[in-house]
Amino acid sequence: MENGGKLETVVMEDLNPTFLFTWTGTRMSGKDEEYHSHDNLEMAFVLSGTGRYRVEGEIFSIQEGDLLIFNPGVRHQALYCPEAQIHATEFFVGFSDVRFAGLPANCMPLPNHSVLFHTAGELRRRLHRICTSMQEEKTSCRQYRYFMLKAYLMQMILLVIREQCQPVEHSKGRSFESVNKKYLVEQIISYFEEHYSDKISLDQIAENMYLSPFYISKIFKSETGDTPIRYLIDIRLEKARALLEDGWQGSIQEVAARVGYDDAYHFSKLFKKRYGMSPSQARKNA
Repeated sequence: MENGGKLETVVMEDLNPTFLFTWTGTRMSGKDEEYHSHDNLEMAFVLSGTGRYRVEGEIFSIQEGDLLIFNPGVRHQALYCPEAQIHATEFFVGFSDVRFAGLPANCMPLPNHSVLFHTAGELRRRLHRICTSMQEEKTSCRQYRYFMLKAYLMQMILLVIREQCQPVEHSKGRSFESVNKKYLVEQIISYFEEHYSDKISLDQIAENMYLSPFYISKIFKSETGDTPIRYLIDIRLEKARALLEDGWQGSIQEVAARVGYDDAYHFSKLFKKRYGMSPSQARKNA
């Protein structure tokens, strides 16, 4: 069944999940959550910050980008972490009615056989976007909201399952080209995720990689559908929004500086264009 940490096949008998709930919150009180389990499946994605969990007696440290998968009956408990500089903000989604071959009903296969899955690069980015979209859809109260939430949930499940499957093999020449392009883009995205608060330019990236800015832009857009700079802006704005919604008390100028902008006015314009509200309004809404 396993090969190099990946699953050769994950057979999904049917993917028509029943969406149950979502919840987003930051654990800032001094009291630990009750040690509990559910009859349904639950996934928790860490949008920002750090924290700890107790799961079936084992303590796990969590950080931004981590995904926790709680199958039915698995006891878990979020622990208060007074030492955390930024307390973990988590997005939860509950669901049922999924079935995978070789597993009990409503159980998902666990990446690396652990409830805690560390994501990075494009996978982390896509999961973050899905969680944010579900959060926005939940509060929109628009028609067909349930089906939109269910569609996002299906994407989330498929991304987690796809990560556990062996990649499809192509002919050697085509595979070589594809892997190199994909690897290059993943390296750029990882750099953005780690250095979004720094001054970054396309010319600088191109120089460090010994490639032309035109070539980098072309392959980046072919792999992600977006330009490198637009992608970086989205990362910065999402980090800024997380800071504001987590209750960080710095000024808007300080928030802008923490995500790589010297000009608070320019940052505020980008933020309002992306989210339809100013950074100050985002803070008040939180």
